Amino acid sequence: MIARLVGGRRWRARRALKAARMLDEVVDTQLPLLASFDEDRRRRSADYLAELVKLAQDYRYYAHGWIDAAELDRRGHRAMDRLSRLREDPTARLITD
Repeated sequence: MIARLVGGRRWRARRALKAARMLDEVVDTQLPLLASFDEDRRRRSADYLAELVKLAQDYRYYAHGWIDAAELDRRGHRAMDRLSRLREDPTARLITD
């Protein structure tokens, strides 16, 4: 029974770290594009990427056991709300061409 719980926890931690790495890759891929944007669009796009960085960090916190699944869910919903608001602004889109 305990081995199953520990195994499940490790699996969730690996999955959370994988999600964090994926978000890091998205940010790393998009970050160089900011230099070509005008200042206003660059700022908004940087805000969008910053939300992804924070979300990746939250996944790491969960993987290390510093926050529980409910807190990760709350933070994820907050991040998605902020990202949705940023996406409503057409100047915040990272790639349009």
